[in-house]
Order: sequence, then C-alpha cells, then structure tokens
Amino acid sequence: MHLPLSWMLGPLTAAVLWQSLIAGADRPLVWPVACRNGGLLLLGYAMGLAFTADSARQIAAQLPAMAAATLLTVGFSMLAGYWLARRAGISAQSGIIGSVPGGLSQMVLVSEETPGADGTVVAFMQTVRLLTVIFAVPFLAVHGLAGPAAPVSAVPLPAPDAAAAHPFGLTAAVVLIPLAALGAVRLKLPTPWFLGPMLASAGLTIAGLAPPHLPAPLLLAAQWSLGIYLGLGIKLSGLAGWRRLLPYSLLTGAGLVLFSLGLSWVYSLLLPMTTATAFLSTSPGGMTEMGVVASVIGADVSLVVAFQMFRILFILFAVPYLLRWGFRRAAARREEGAPAKPERPGA
Repeated sequence: MHLPLSWMLGPLTAAVLWQSLIAGADRPLVWPVACRNGGLLLLGYAMGLAFTADSARQIAAQLPAMAAATLLTVGFSMLAGYWLARRAGISAQSGIIGSVPGGLSQMVLVSEETPGADGTVVAFMQTVRLLTVIFAVPFLAVHGLAGPAAPVSAVPLPAPDAAAAHPFGLTAAVVLIPLAALGAVRLKLPTPWFLGPMLASAGLTIAGLAPPHLPAPLLLAAQWSLGIYLGLGIKLSGLAGWRRLLPYSLLTGAGLVLFSLGLSWVYSLLLPMTTATAFLSTSPGGMTEMGVVASVIGADVSLVVAFQMFRILFILFAVPYLLRWGFRRAAARREEGAPAKPERPGA
C-alpha cells in the first residue's frame, strides 16, 4: 500500500487488532523482551551513525531551541489536559498527567504517586495519544512535509560506501555496542537499549572510526520487532467504558500534533532546519519512532533524536516533581480558602 513506516506500523496494527478484537484474553500474543531489546539495539546503532562532529556542534548550538520547544510542548499539553478534565468530568491531576507526552509507563507511575490521579484514566489517555501520534505524524511527515519525491521505503539508512569504513570500526562496534546498552541499563537511562548503542555508535563515528552500516534486512527486522512490541503494549479493552473520554482524548492528541506542526513552521523560519526536521523534532512521539521516520524521509536524524532525547529527559526528571509541587500548592490553597466548619452545639 506504500504506507510510511510500513514495517513498524503494519505489525503494530496487526497486534492491536488481534488482541483487542479477534482473540482477546483467550489467545494472547507473546513477544520475548529479548527480541524487543535486540530491535532497539539495532535501531539505536543505526541512528548513531548519522551523528558527525558537525552535527554535534549543531546540537550544542540548538540547546536553547530544544529547551524552548520542550517547555512550550509541556505547557500546551498541561493546558489541554486541564481543559479535558473540565469537559470530561475527571480530576485535573488525571487530565494533566494523561496529556503530558512523557511515555505511557512513566506517566502511569507518576499518577500512582500523585493523590487525586486515576492510573486507569491516565493509561487510557496516554494510549490514545500514542496511537494518534504514531499514525498521524509519519503520514504528515511523508506526504505533507517531505515533498513528492520523499521515499516511503522502510529502510532507515542507505548503505554507505564500504571503502569508507575504518578497518577497526567493525571490531569496535561489536565490542562497544552491547557494553553501551548494558551500561545504559545499569544507569537506568530512558530507553537504554536504544540510547546506549546510539551514543556509542555516534561516538565511534565522531572519532573517525566509521563503523559499518547495517544491511537492510536487519533494519527491517528491527522495525518489525519494535512494531510488535508497541502493538502488544496498547490495550483497547477499556474503550467501551470510556466513551465520554475518548473524543476529548482524540482532540487533545490531535491538538498536540497540530501545535507541533505550527511550532515546526516557526522553527524552520528561525533556525537552519527544514520543516520536516523541525516537525519530527518537536512532535510528541518517541525518540525511536521519530528517529526512524526522520531516516526514512531524509530529515536530519541527529537533530531529531537530540530534540526528542532532551524532551524525554526533561519530562522524566523534571516534570514529575513540578507536577507534584503544583498539585500540592493547589491543594494547600483550596484548604486555606475553604470556610471553617461551624462547631456543633454543645461541643
């Protein structure tokens, strides 16, 4: 069908439909976590090869833009979540946490630690947002921003000239990439099986060792594995009980994508980047998914991954504390403004 990101979105759709509409709990699908980690490792390694010394300097120069995009995106998502909470009749805590693009599992954990938040509602809202972004952003990037000549192939990176590879690049990659993944796991970094290999291969490339690119079948298998894993993580069994919440969740998800589209247009005017690169950099998707789309359409992969990494790290390390502090302040103000209860006669 020539759909964008077909080797990832196809398996994702199949897994969601199977476990939600066909088999349900009677015949659940299972995907080994080692296959998921292996796919992330291969994709992270491939993405890191796009980094060069020039891209590293460009990323350093774009740090203020990354911070501004992150703050604007988080602020818009919080306002959208507050509006959703008022319209759908849920708590403000659930609406805001469910709208912040920080990852489903991470935001559910934040909701469990926040008084007044409903983890089930947060998981549902994050699932709807994830589906909206995963399907809408690649379509808009490929058919709306990349131009008519943009490829729709699922191969992320073209095979380079074999003569350009350093003789020690393959040995260094075989040794360092698994160690980098294990080190990222030990350091508890976000998406460690992707981030560790990506940083290691980027370091080898910047150092001039030029590790070899992966063959296309391995990259397709990595996308296939990631698509299955993402599909199995999306649970639609609770949709019937949230008919009132579903349209508002779809609206806020679509609104966040449109906000990123507008922000990307502004960034393309102010910064040395194309609209497609800016859109994938500011979109509320995952680092892996947006990086794959960037490589498919020929956008600046290193800049996209850097923007996404900055946003994810900020949300993981700063937003939970800011949310808890804000909710505590709001609760304290409500208690201060509440009228004192009259004493009972004879008390």
